[in-house]
Amino acid sequence: MTGSLTTLPWIAVALATGAVAMVLPSRAGAAERTQEPKLFEKEITITAKLGYLLSLPPGYDADPAKKWPLMVFLHGAGESGSDIEKVKVHGPPKLIAAGTFDHPCIVVSPQCPGRGWNADLVAALIDDVCREQRVDEDRIYLTGLSMGGFGTWALAAARPERFAAIAPICGGGNPVDAIKLRGLPIWVFHGEKDTVVPLAASQVMVKALEALGQKDNVKFTIYPDVGHDSWTATYDNPEFYTWLFAQKRPAAAGK
Repeated sequence: MTGSLTTLPWIAVALATGAVAMVLPSRAGAAERTQEPKLFEKEITITAKLGYLLSLPPGYDADPAKKWPLMVFLHGAGESGSDIEKVKVHGPPKLIAAGTFDHPCIVVSPQCPGRGWNADLVAALIDDVCREQRVDEDRIYLTGLSMGGFGTWALAAARPERFAAIAPICGGGNPVDAIKLRGLPIWVFHGEKDTVVPLAASQVMVKALEALGQKDNVKFTIYPDVGHDSWTATYDNPEFYTWLFAQKRPAAAGK
């Protein structure tokens, strides 16, 4: 308001006579308003789409009765979007494209359409692959790098009973979820000098698991003098695959 009281005579009169009180809202007699806590819960059906790469091992069709281990690979943020070819930039999809991945398993590599993996969506994809392909459901392995490392921790915490082992690389999670991962074989990888996802993001998860008495179930590799790319050395390491494919879902380990 830029005018003065002399240019707005009705305000001057109101102030002089006290009539201004008549134009202010009165609280007297106002109904009391409350807020009541409620909870909405209902099963809903949604249609979801998720592009992915499917790689079946050589000899898959030779024995229609044979079931195969399943490796699920979650990429990092840079490979998100709708161009499925980007998923081949790192990890197992890169090795498969180069013809150097010789491990007898089915490999599923989904593509995240945006930022951050949706655990429910990836879990639904795994369920669908298990229906469509001959998967040994006691040998489902989950791994991922960077954003996919975070996704690995989150999905394993959401569905720990689904996996035989997980291998999060340069990721992180919520240490509160560690209790959900008890008994699950885990190998964690991180570069000592990672400035994108600090080493502490993996350390806090490992410490939370060890505090629960899980030292025998958790391996932790820290690469000295390595930055964010701790995945190339991991996925090129034969020892990693030997350990991974030796694991069975805890409930099935005694079979």
